[in-house]
Amino acid sequence: MERKVSRIYLASEPDIIHFLQVAWEKTLGSGFVITLTDGQSAWTGTVCESDISQEADDMAMEKEKYVDELRKALVSGAGPTDTYKFNFSKESHHFSFEKNLKDVSFRLGSFNLEKIASPAEVIRELICHCLDTIAESQAKNEHLQKENERLLRDWNDVQGRFEKCVSAKEAVETDLYKRFILVLNEKKAKIRSLHKLLNEVQELEKNIEHKMETPTCSEMTTDRDAVYDESTDEDSEILSNPVLTPATVRRDDSIISSPDIPDIAPSRKRRQRMQKNLGTEPKMASQEQQLQEKEKFSLSKANYF
Repeated sequence: MERKVSRIYLASEPDIIHFLQVAWEKTLGSGFVITLTDGQSAWTGTVCESDISQEADDMAMEKEKYVDELRKALVSGAGPTDTYKFNFSKESHHFSFEKNLKDVSFRLGSFNLEKIASPAEVIRELICHCLDTIAESQAKNEHLQKENERLLRDWNDVQGRFEKCVSAKEAVETDLYKRFILVLNEKKAKIRSLHKLLNEVQELEKNIEHKMETPTCSEMTTDRDAVYDESTDEDSEILSNPVLTPATVRRDDSIISSPDIPDIAPSRKRRQRMQKNLGTEPKMASQEQQLQEKEKFSLSKANYF
């Protein structure tokens, strides 16, 4: 059985403290036993579930809400200046309580109590119940205190571990940052060296290309001059025989002026005109023509001698 003892003040005797005990089996709405004492006399009464339902109907309230109001008034305990007002008549043994709402009050319930012949026993039970409640509360307090101490120790332990983890994290971050700086500087140095090497290679390639272009131009100029300055076999033969007799000269003139043999005297201007006229022909054709001219010239000389 669950019990609850509270201290109340009666409206008829506000200076005298009364103790009100309410006991119930399952719930307060299923019925309860009420005991009232002033320390000298005691009164008791039983309120059944039907009485609670009847009171709720008389007040036009739902049963759950009415039971909640009973719990607030009888179990929580109220003083003379609180919301709930208690009345008890020692002659008629009628107990009632009201709820004050500003300037208006309405009755929550009224019960008829019976006087107990030996109030000492009831008072003893009240005192024992109060002591048991105090001991139970002290035990709960001690348990809660120990639990709080344990939680505090755990919290301190967790805080210490957390601080160590933070310190380790900061140390790891510092070490990683230093390593990163070293690697970054190495990469920068390597990039700079590669960039410098690349520039050197590019400059070397430019110098090689410039050197290759300069001989090529000089060779082209030399070849061009060689083409202009080269002479035919006929020129070589004429130069090799600078002294000729008048008869030889006349023979040569007759051969050159002969209508049967074409004029094949070598001449630079003639060769240039032929190159201009035959510039689109293949080189092999020009070489074959020169060979033919040489053969004709050789034949003419042979016939002459």
